[in-house]
This record gives sequence, structure tokens and C-alpha cells, in this order.
Amino acid sequence: MSSRPGAAWPLVAVFTAGYLAAYLLPTVVGRLSAHLGLSPAQAGLVGSALLLSSAGAGFALAGRVERYGARTPARAGLLLAAVGYGCAALAGSVPLVVLGVVVGGFGSGTATAVAAAGIAARRDPHRTSSLGLLTVSATAGVLYLTIPHLGGGHRLPFAAIALVALLVWPATARLGGATRAEEETASAVTGRLPHRRSGLVLAGGMLVWSMAQNALWGVSSRIGLVQAGLSEVTVGAVFAAALGAGLLGVTGAGLLGARLGRAVPIGLGTVVIAASIVLSSSARDLGSFATGEVLWNTFYPVVLSYLIGLAASLDVRGRWAVLAGSASSVGVACGPLLGSVLSEEAGYPVMGLILGAATLLVAVPVTAVALHTGGRPLVPGSVRRRGGAPAALLAATTGGLPGAVPKLGSPEQAVTELRVPALRRRRLVRSAIRTAGPDGGSGQSNAYASTSDR
Repeated sequence: MSSRPGAAWPLVAVFTAGYLAAYLLPTVVGRLSAHLGLSPAQAGLVGSALLLSSAGAGFALAGRVERYGARTPARAGLLLAAVGYGCAALAGSVPLVVLGVVVGGFGSGTATAVAAAGIAARRDPHRTSSLGLLTVSATAGVLYLTIPHLGGGHRLPFAAIALVALLVWPATARLGGATRAEEETASAVTGRLPHRRSGLVLAGGMLVWSMAQNALWGVSSRIGLVQAGLSEVTVGAVFAAALGAGLLGVTGAGLLGARLGRAVPIGLGTVVIAASIVLSSSARDLGSFATGEVLWNTFYPVVLSYLIGLAASLDVRGRWAVLAGSASSVGVACGPLLGSVLSEEAGYPVMGLILGAATLLVAVPVTAVALHTGGRPLVPGSVRRRGGAPAALLAATTGGLPGAVPKLGSPEQAVTELRVPALRRRRLVRSAIRTAGPDGGSGQSNAYASTSDR
């Protein structure tokens, strides 16, 4: 990645194209079931194949974006997404649709991995991820308002995702390409992942958390149509309103930033999400269904933005952001199938109770990670003293890793008091104070000189 991060909007655009397929999952699964003759479980399995392919791309690219630069893999991902989803939209047989879905999912995962690595390298990853979630929520909301009125069977959702990928393509020109200096930097800093235990707990927690969320999201359309007795147009309007509420939630999260840390929004937000899952899954009329969906979609992107920011804070190179995001994609992939199986075997209300309990249980370790890592710098060796400007200058002049130094006033800057022992019978000689470097002597031995007391 570039040592000087440019504008955030190209990353936000690529993030939107990568995440859009997951946001449109209910209408994709519902239309596959209604227009291709698939059972709900089979349609959920196709959705899971899409998201598993996306997760596979993320695992394959973790830690490798710097090697290739952001531009090339982003363009490859967008091209695969456009071709894969375009073919799925044009195909009329199930095997060809599945093939297109798998190819498109790999492209979506590639775009998401590039965006995650770029977001982690920015000075304020939470704000950038919030902006990305804001954009993808707005895009999905517009599509939920328009798709039910246009018909088109299973073709229209896939065509919409492919079109967004093509529209985002010009933004990749603003992403950085691989340079020799960046390749040398990437090779120099390769090694063990920092905060491995916290990262593994976070990745596992995001897998289960995302699985529970998307188990509900994958069958939300059928809950509204079958259990609540609503029309497709009404369900689409509810989803659009819910995603609009999500826009407000993400905007609030962006404005709140790190004022409350990460643990409070993640913990309390997950409790509200669990209650919303139970309410939505037991809905039997428009009021309860809309309330559950709106409340759930308001807090879901808020918690997700803090989880992405937490993963990004564990490694400035973005490896934990990509790995945790890929683990989340695995959970997203298993969600539709899990929701379909639970709803068929136990019914929607019991499914909601199971998913709500799982969401509450996983909130404990994830919140603990947020508490444990809340005061750490982004990478080992970052500024850990009061007034970061001198150390920031030193890091910048000695080839420090870009983005390793927190901004002044950052909540990640720990304060360490330094005690300097009193110098007795010694005084500094002004001419003995020299600049550290090849011509200035070595270290502390040349920094001070003493004279005997006359």
C-alpha cells in the first residue's frame, strides 16, 4: 500500500462492490427458490456457495495485497464479479447459475480483501469502514426499493451486482500499484502476526456472530412472506426502511468514533441485536416484523464497523482485518443454510431463540478482546509516551512502517512516565550534544559528556 494514503472514496467504492452481494442475499435466495424451482434449503446452499467462495478469496489474499499493490487485485476482483454475476443473470439452468455465483463470489471476496487491507492502513480505519458500510447500505436500500417493481426473476439481483462492479471499476485508477520500495518494505516486515491470541478469538467470534446474523437475514424474506403474510413489495419496502435506519446507525457510529472505546458499542449493540433477532423471527404482522428488522439493521452495521476497526487495530498491514473479515464471510456463508435448516426443522420463532442465544454467548469473548486491546498501539514499538511529535519524526526519518505512529491525541496512545535520575557533580557540555547518526557518534555514549567539578 502506498506510504501516503490517498483519498478514502476509492476504497469505499471497492468495499461497496465487494459487500453488496451479502447485503442482497435475502432477495437472491428468495428469487432462486421462487423462479428456479429450488427448495429453501437448496437456495440457501447456493447463497452459501457464493459467500464461501468470497471467504476463500479473502484467506488467499491475506497479507499479499502489499505484494501486488491494491490496483491489480481490485481490478481482477471487480472483473470476476462482473463476469460471474453477469453469467448467473443470463443463465437459465441451476448448474450454470451456481458456477457464475462461485466465480462472482470469488471476485467479491477479492475486492473486499483489497478494501480491508487499505482501510487498515489508514489513520482512522473505523471512520473509513463506517463510510463503506454507509455506502453499501444506501446502495442496497435503493435496490430493495426498485427490484420488486421490475420483476426479472433471479436475473435482476445478479445483474445489479454485476453492474455495480463495472461502475466501480474506474475508481481503481486511484488505488496504488505495487512499487519496488513497497515490495521491499513488505518483505522486510513479514513475520508472525501480532496479537495472535486476540486475533484468533476475534476471528472465531466474528465467524459465529456473522453466522447468526445471516441465518436470520437469509430467511427474513420468507418470514415476511410466509409467517407475516406480507407481499414482496411490502417486504422490500421494510428492508429498504431497515437499511435506511442502518444508514443512521452507521452515521452515528462514525460521529461517535472512539469516544466510548470499542467494548461498549460491541457489547451493548450485540445485546440489542439478539433481542431484535428474537422479535423479527417471531413476527406475525407488519408492525412486529418491521420493528424487528429496523431495530436489527440499525445496530448490525454499527457493531460490524467497530469489529472491523478492532481487527484493523491489531495489525497495521491489514492481515488481521482480512483474516477476520474472511472468517466473518465463512459465517455469512453458513448463515443462509443454517437459517433454512433451523426454520424448516424447528420453525421461525425457535430459530430466533437459538440465534439470539448464540449471539449473546459470542458477545462475551469478542467484548473481552476489545477491552484487552483497547489501549494497545497499532503495532509493537509505536509511540507510547506523552507528546508523540518527536518520536513520530524519528520514525519517519528512520524508515518506520507507514501508519505505525498514532495521531496525536489518539486513544491508542498509552502514557508512560519516565524518571530521570538527578545528575550529581556533573553538568552537560553543550558541544558534546550531537545528532544521532553515522556522523554523530553512536547512541548514548556520545550524547552526554561530563567534567569534573572545579
